[in-house]
Amino acid sequence: MGSASSAYRVIYLDVDGRTQKVVFSRFCSPCDIKELFCTATGLSRNTTISLLDSTGAMICETVNTGHDYGCGLFSHLSDKEELFQNVLTQVAEQFSRAFKINELKTEVTNRLAMLEKRVELEGMKVVEIEKCRSDIKKLREEMASRNNRSLCHLQYMLSQQTIDETVEALRQPIFDVWQWEPNEMLSCLEHMYHDLGLVKDFNINPITLKRWLLCIHDNYRNNPFHNFRHCFCVTQMMYSMICLCNLQEKFTQVDILILMTAAVCHDLDHPGYNNTYQINARTELAVRYNDISPLENHHCAVAFQIFSQPDCNIFANFDPEAFKQIRQGTITLILATDMARHGEILDSFKQKVDNFDFTNEEHVTCLKMVLIKCCDISNEVRPMEVAEPWVDCLLEEYFMQSDREKAEGLPVAPFMDREKVTKPTAQIGFIKFVLIPMFESVMKLFPQIEEVMVQPLRESRDRYEELKQIDDAMNEKKKSENLTMGGKKK
Repeated sequence: MGSASSAYRVIYLDVDGRTQKVVFSRFCSPCDIKELFCTATGLSRNTTISLLDSTGAMICETVNTGHDYGCGLFSHLSDKEELFQNVLTQVAEQFSRAFKINELKTEVTNRLAMLEKRVELEGMKVVEIEKCRSDIKKLREEMASRNNRSLCHLQYMLSQQTIDETVEALRQPIFDVWQWEPNEMLSCLEHMYHDLGLVKDFNINPITLKRWLLCIHDNYRNNPFHNFRHCFCVTQMMYSMICLCNLQEKFTQVDILILMTAAVCHDLDHPGYNNTYQINARTELAVRYNDISPLENHHCAVAFQIFSQPDCNIFANFDPEAFKQIRQGTITLILATDMARHGEILDSFKQKVDNFDFTNEEHVTCLKMVLIKCCDISNEVRPMEVAEPWVDCLLEEYFMQSDREKAEGLPVAPFMDREKVTKPTAQIGFIKFVLIPMFESVMKLFPQIEEVMVQPLRESRDRYEELKQIDDAMNEKKKSENLTMGGKKK
């Protein structure tokens, strides 16, 4: 038995030793199949038809009466003939059922194929997930290895000069920040937190501290000036002032933690264009913060986005109230670095400094604001060979901004215009009217900074004034020569 197609079915009959093929539709009724049997044998309808089983035993025998051929053919048959009719009906029904089973098999096969495809896809997803997990594990191992290499390299560097000498140099304003690679600066920052007792006193996870510092590094852009080295520079100066002024005897450890953390975070994700540009260009940051210290607000936001990551939250062991205090204190100091508020903050400090009270929270907060401002713009406190490259970096960033402002038709500040500014003119006014007055105000509370901070500022001012005189003399000479040449041409 087989099938010719989905629409037709075939039965093979053994008729007196001859094999006859009966083809019928899958929709044939039992009556139709009976008629096909007669046709297949090639016998007349009056011929007796016997149905035998596989052993040759007769199942039934029928005689055609010559009546109308159809479903009523077997209405006058004997009991055997009725049995034959029943058997044929069952056979036909079984054939029909078998065909449905085949269809069901096809459907099941198709569904299995779909399921296998889904399993394959799901398997691919599992493989991808496992690959991601593996990549994350490798990345973490690489980060740990990177930090360990940094620490080892730092220890190697220290071993060349002795650890004690280098740690002592790290506490001085004369520290040369240009000698250190980023991984070494990270290790130095880590050392500061340990040396000040912050890790121990606040139960900071040392591994979390490493991860946080790495994340801080990754969130400073590669600007000429406002970059990770500037972050390190400001934090190292803060560390230096804490040590030099014995601030741990005056402040709480929470205050020290706020000072250090604000210094680390104070310029996070700086775009290299100042607040004036942000406001004039109506950038997204200016719109978001309503033109009020857009960059400083952004630095704060990025800082606490980093802290929101469990792996980088060095404040994880603080209770909610203590964290709120740390957060508010850090934000206050970072916002204080906006130079648009310089006069306001310095005037407030000058009013308090003559009767300063370290038990007064308002006085202490004002001092902390002035301290981070000092550290933020302290490059000229350092030796000339350390300070002067910072001027080049700052002017490069200024010129990049002023060029863009010109291209966009925005106002350009004269001190940023490459056609109008020189190193001496850029620095003299800043040192005379911003740096020295602020550091001298702090000197009233901490006289020990005069020799190592205020005096270097005065010397830097004098040096730039000399350079300006030389520049002026050369410019006068050029003008004179040009006039002389012009007279000769006439």
